[in-house]
Amino acid sequence: MPRAASEPYGRSMTFELSEDHEQFRRTVRDFAEKEIAPHAAQWDRDHHFPVEVVHKMGQLGLFGLTAPEEYGGAGEDGDFTSLCVAIEEIGRIDQSMGITLQAAVGLGINPILTYGTDEQKEKWLPQLVAGDKLAGFGLTEPGAGSDAGATRTRAELQDDEWVVNGSKQFITNSGSDITSVVTITARTGEREDGRPEISTIMVPSGTPGFTAEKAYDKLGWHASDTHPLSFQDARVPADNLLGERGRGYAQFLATLDDGRVAISALSVGCIQACLDMSLQYAGERQTFGGPIGRKQGVAFQIADLEVMLHASRGLTYRAAALKDAGAPYKQFKQAAAVAKLYCTESAVTATRIATQVFGGYGFMEEYPVARFYRDAKVLEIGEGTSEVQRMLIARGLGLPVE
Repeated sequence: MPRAASEPYGRSMTFELSEDHEQFRRTVRDFAEKEIAPHAAQWDRDHHFPVEVVHKMGQLGLFGLTAPEEYGGAGEDGDFTSLCVAIEEIGRIDQSMGITLQAAVGLGINPILTYGTDEQKEKWLPQLVAGDKLAGFGLTEPGAGSDAGATRTRAELQDDEWVVNGSKQFITNSGSDITSVVTITARTGEREDGRPEISTIMVPSGTPGFTAEKAYDKLGWHASDTHPLSFQDARVPADNLLGERGRGYAQFLATLDDGRVAISALSVGCIQACLDMSLQYAGERQTFGGPIGRKQGVAFQIADLEVMLHASRGLTYRAAALKDAGAPYKQFKQAAAVAKLYCTESAVTATRIATQVFGGYGFMEEYPVARFYRDAKVLEIGEGTSEVQRMLIARGLGLPVE
């Protein structure tokens, strides 16, 4: 039965960020304003992936916020909330670098950290946590996006090796000069009920038969590394199986739940940027003898940005706090879907509002608002589309939606 609309998701909790989190926010903000802001527009124009900045983010410890100290991570000094703070602050300056961090940790490091053997962790995590290398997350295929169970890539076990054939698309951090490995889902057999057995396999960069094809010419995220991948008899050791055979689908779904909250944080950064830019422009732009910010038509739109920012930030850090507190999985899953849906759609709306506030100048690439406008749309698509989030939320309410 659907639960009553007034029924709470779970025990009450405080979702205010600690002083340590706020201090960390100031540190990341200072880094982003000094190391990223002066170059973001040029990187966007040149479609340049700035490896040197990735290394600096690693030196700041941003890739190790959810990792144990034994692999070079923050250990008890870090948590999932800290990662969301970092993604928000990087994303406030440049969404491309924000998604680079989000994918590197949430989709690259965390699956290995969660499901890897001790040997796999020791082999891959130190360089990934340090920001010396990046890992990709190969789920989406030409015919299997939201329907991840329709995976067509196959991996056959031959002579103690997995032989992989197939393709993936829209894979972040998958073909850069510092990409070391891509974790993929593949069909490894068939279950007793006839459904495909899907497992997770790690394919190192440079494996013969594994090719990161030419980078996409994208609408936005121009400074992010994104490629289609192809596998033609790519052979990797049997030990490259990540987690339990046949559990790959469930592993990736759990990984996506974390990723949805991280994408929400990236969206919060986008909304914050739109508010900051709109406030400044509305105070400087003069029409009819005064700043446009005194006109209700403009002021009310900026007020809406403030509301969306507070609501989005609250939903994001509520979900992050549930994750850090070890809340029941169903509770966290629902909170993640709610945050992802609201925050990403709000971010797209925020960029539209900001562009309108800027008027004709908002249509010019010399102003950052145009870049944020282009970058925002994919937030509603990646890590599960808005339609998928609505389906998950409805199911969480007990509705038998298909």
